[in-house]
Amino acid sequence: MPSRYLITSALPYINGVKHLGNLIGSVLPADTYARFLRQNGCDVLHVCGTDEHGTPAEIAAQEEGLAIDVYCQQMHERQKLIYENFGIEFDFFGRTSSPSNHAFTTEVFKKLYENGYIQELYIDQYYSFDDQRFLPDRYIEGTCPYCKYDRARGDQCDGCGVLLNPEELIDPYSAISKSRNIALKKTRHFFLDMPKLEAEMTLWVEKQALWSDTVRGIAKKWLKDGVRPRCITRDLKWGITVPLNWIFAQKGQPIETVELDEVYNWAGEDKVFYVWFDAPNGYVSITQDWALSINSPDEWKKWWQPEKEQDVFYVEFMAKDNIAFHTIFWPAMMIGSGMNIKKVDDIKGFHWLTYDHGKFSTSQKRGVFTDVALELYPADYWRYYLLANCPESSDSDFSFEAFAAVVNKDLADILGNFVTRTIALHKKYCDLTIGIELTADNIDVQLSDRVNSATNCIAQLLSERKFRAASAELRALWALGNEYIAQKEPWQVLKTSQEQGEVILTHCLHLLRVFAIAGFPFIPYTSCKIFEILNDDSKKLRATSIANCLSFTCFNKGHKINDAYCLFEKIDDDTVQKLTQRFSGEGA
Repeated sequence: MPSRYLITSALPYINGVKHLGNLIGSVLPADTYARFLRQNGCDVLHVCGTDEHGTPAEIAAQEEGLAIDVYCQQMHERQKLIYENFGIEFDFFGRTSSPSNHAFTTEVFKKLYENGYIQELYIDQYYSFDDQRFLPDRYIEGTCPYCKYDRARGDQCDGCGVLLNPEELIDPYSAISKSRNIALKKTRHFFLDMPKLEAEMTLWVEKQALWSDTVRGIAKKWLKDGVRPRCITRDLKWGITVPLNWIFAQKGQPIETVELDEVYNWAGEDKVFYVWFDAPNGYVSITQDWALSINSPDEWKKWWQPEKEQDVFYVEFMAKDNIAFHTIFWPAMMIGSGMNIKKVDDIKGFHWLTYDHGKFSTSQKRGVFTDVALELYPADYWRYYLLANCPESSDSDFSFEAFAAVVNKDLADILGNFVTRTIALHKKYCDLTIGIELTADNIDVQLSDRVNSATNCIAQLLSERKFRAASAELRALWALGNEYIAQKEPWQVLKTSQEQGEVILTHCLHLLRVFAIAGFPFIPYTSCKIFEILNDDSKKLRATSIANCLSFTCFNKGHKINDAYCLFEKIDDDTVQKLTQRFSGEGA
């Protein structure tokens, strides 16, 4: 067993609030896994942060009429608050624009340069005369030469997933202004010499036994298609500046002596690192910022530069469009740099969450975004639904009809009903005071065995990061409670035997405690409410392993519990219809 677990979520981009697909595609399952591990007493570090460089950030700031640094600061705080309200517990939520990432990314580049993995090439890059700027890859769109998808970007086609160079696009245009008044102009850039690293990367990918077929397939497809040098700089002002003076010093050629045309092509203030070169480094730099926040500056090294590779088990959570960069591109950077940075052990890759059989769209006001979601319903409604339907092996679709069905059935009818039913009976017949203790003589052994089997199954599935299956087992555990109380009929037993009736109800109270512990990684707010009803310390939720969590000695005779209240409100058909219309994007 590893002594430490390092967890990273895909860094949410800074240009706007994220939608539900982003939530289930990275940070929510990562939080669920981290909570589970902590319940088992594991040493866990879960870091994330906003990805803040690149052209989209510039454009978003311009549209808001704000300086880009002000815009990024505001959006960072907004996204951080949204995640907190969803119950996402990061150890640190940082920023890729921080000084630490500037320093670390520059160090990575210098090591790659010194080790011979950097090329300097003139390239033809699209320049938009209407926008009066060079266009980064993501801001050129056109038709994919392979699958003919007509909204392919200059770096990747969302239609078939192939990585592209902008000049490969058919009929390209500016994604900013939609203008086709663009032309290729020569500009000089740095490239990561991927072909030099291909053999080592191929061997590394082959060794990854934990990767799913989806993740391994994407990595192998990238390698099969042929690795090419990848451009790692851009003609922009917002980003981590390329250290040109250092480069020319390595050449023994001060920048002041370089010919005029070369100075023009190396314009330092407009030459920054590509966002995909600096963003993954943010995992390390954010950990460095975390270490500073706890007044232990070198603490980051035990996570990213452990004495033994197996001391840290590192899992990344992300959607499938990020997988190629994290299976090939970033590991190649780390291997080439020779900096002994911990490489990922498992990548939990997710497919898409679609919205009502289409894409989420900010511009069309189509789909539910995370800030609005929390205005509509409590966080646990969303957490449970998304985990129960997460797109692990294929795309899954969100609709309010399906959402309401899950909330009404699983949360309200199965879990919520068992809570209110158990407490109502206990109030009526026992005055909310436990009057009997369970012993070896009166414990229901069959129930105990079934509960232990169920909780062990949930724990095993969570340890394997199988969230959809774990959610199904959690639901089955809740159903077991309703089955038990229906079969035992304590309201009938209490008519003839107070003692036997109380034994049944006390079993139900212990089941409630199990439900809260097993549900804590999924629906933490609800679990805390159940512990509040049971008059138990909710801090125990964070430190009680799900496996074999059933304990019949946790409530003493005379223990007082609190009255129950409705944990979940049902969603009626009329509300479903109104919400479906509201978020359909029709007429936007």
